[in-house]
Amino acid sequence: MVENLKRLTSSTGFNNFILALIVASGILVGFETYPAFADGTPAGQIINFLQYVILWVFVGEIILRIAACGSRPWDYFRRGWNVFDFVIIVICFLPLNTQFATVFRLARLLRTLRMVTILPRLQVLVGALLKSIPSLGYIGLLLGLHFYVYAVAGTFLFRTNDPVRFGSLHHSTLTLFQVLTLEGWNDILATQYNGSDAEYSDSWKEMSEGRRVSKGQPLTAAIYFVSFIMLGTMIMLNLFTGVIISSMEEAQTETKEETRQQHLKQRGFTTLHDDLATLGAKLHEITERIKGLELKEEEHEREREREEAFPA
Repeated sequence: MVENLKRLTSSTGFNNFILALIVASGILVGFETYPAFADGTPAGQIINFLQYVILWVFVGEIILRIAACGSRPWDYFRRGWNVFDFVIIVICFLPLNTQFATVFRLARLLRTLRMVTILPRLQVLVGALLKSIPSLGYIGLLLGLHFYVYAVAGTFLFRTNDPVRFGSLHHSTLTLFQVLTLEGWNDILATQYNGSDAEYSDSWKEMSEGRRVSKGQPLTAAIYFVSFIMLGTMIMLNLFTGVIISSMEEAQTETKEETRQQHLKQRGFTTLHDDLATLGAKLHEITERIKGLELKEEEHEREREREEAFPA
């Protein structure tokens, strides 16, 4: 019985059926955003009925997967993705009344995230992102220092010319974030390059009246913005990309190993990879033994030569 449940829950058809229900649940939640499918309408009642049917199918799926663990049902919760599935389904059964209808719909929307647990490729991507968090934290710290240094420098350099964008540290930081996205940064550069009188619109001139002194700084502005974009966009983002790619390779290796272990546990036999690894280990052991015998033979040979050279 347990073996049949294991084969069922790990079969492609079963997983494709659950994936189809996850997609259908997400589409139904999308329909609920339209007034024609509100709760009080006939179409809304049909959608609610279908959502409850899908929810109970998900409950049955979890029961089958737990039953497939046999006498060790807690093994189901040893895998993080299974815990994720279980928590999402539990949230959908929380006693929420009509005052929390929006929260209830958001809980339904969370069911679409179960697609990650069904598709192995998505698991690899999410696992890579989670693995890269520690390294990304250090890169984020470096990027924060980069922002802070340039924001302070920009405030000192361009505050009098452009108080709207560089009037204070937080304004400078927001402006630099816009520059880093490469959206409209050429207008910001032109204002510091040519002076605010040449570039400011009338509305901005009114906003900065009494605080602005037009002062173009061609060389300073060019060096400041070009160096900020080169360091922030070209180098920092490449560091982010490199860390994520490295983490993705590690996640793929771990996923393959986990799949292999599950395959061994379910099928009860070894794969070619295991056979080759075992054969390699045995060959290494035999080689070491042969080397040991050769050393002992050489030692005995030297002992005999000494006895012949110096007889008692």
